[in-house]
Amino acid sequence: MPIYAFECAHCGHAFDRLQKLSDPDPTDCPECGQPQVRRQLTAPSFRLAGSGWYETDFKKDGDKKRNLADGAAKSEPAAKPEPAAKPAESKPAPASD
Repeated sequence: MPIYAFECAHCGHAFDRLQKLSDPDPTDCPECGQPQVRRQLTAPSFRLAGSGWYETDFKKDGDKKRNLADGAAKSEPAAKPEPAAKPAESKPAPASD
């Protein structure tokens, strides 16, 4: 469940609340009791740091890791296209007497 930040427009009291997306936002301020509580727009509380995501982060240890952020995946030769499957030959149905 996400944590939402709220602030009262009347008294300026700020508070956080853990609630489901489907739960209604609080309307009354817990400090002054006025119905002027508004949800605040906040920055995420985590940061993705480092050189990027690797294509093989969740594969076996022996696999070669390629950094997808620096375009290394584009510099490798493209895989050979597989030949198109031939359509199955239809055999004539045996004649019934």
